[in-house]
Formats: sequence, C-alpha cells, structure tokens
Amino acid sequence: MAWYQIIGVAMIVIGSVFLFLGALGILRMPDVYNRLQAGTKASTLGALSLIMGVGIYHPAWLIKTGLIGLFLLLTNPVSSSVIARASHRSDVKLTGITVVDEYEKDILAKEKDVKKRGKK
Repeated sequence: MAWYQIIGVAMIVIGSVFLFLGALGILRMPDVYNRLQAGTKASTLGALSLIMGVGIYHPAWLIKTGLIGLFLLLTNPVSSSVIARASHRSDVKLTGITVVDEYEKDILAKEKDVKKRGKK
C-alpha cells in the first residue's frame, strides 16, 4: 500500500468518525437549532474529510472530489442558515434550558430602526 493510500484511508476513517459524531449530536441535542448546529458542523467536516480521502486514495478522482468538496463548503452553511431562519419564523421554540436568542434581538433592533426611519 502506497503512502498516499494510507493517508486516504486515514482521512476516510476520520471523516467517518465525524459523520458518526454529527449523527449522535442530532440524536442527543434538545431542539432544532442545536441539532442543526451539531449536524452541520460535524457533517461538513466529516464529509469533506471522507471525500478528500477518496480523492487521495484514487488520485485520478482528486479534481472531481475537490469540486464536490467546494460545492459542499458553499452550500452546507447556506442551507443550515435557511433552515434555522425558517424554523425561527415558524415559531419553533427553543428548549427551556436555552437562555439567549440573539436572532430575536437582531429582529427587534431592525424593527426599531425601521420605525425610527419611518418617523423622520
């Protein structure tokens, strides 16, 4: 087994571990926002490691896997943000142990700013 194949297998194993931890985080977290954060962070890192591991193991596929990884890096944060925003707008409540809602504060500040501008 060549050195690049050993590195590829190691990255595939690391990616698999992060994907497992992301799935475990989705099961263990108390509300949709925490689940979304746990799933997105771990699955992005896990999928990127796994995809790059496959690309390193099969060097002919490296450019294709790199493009897939780039696509994943661009779309995963956007999709999680859209899901979180839609959940907040649909009044999905936070768990009882969550004490800070920064997004709600931002919305209230923007509404106050819009009212100020309307009075001028």
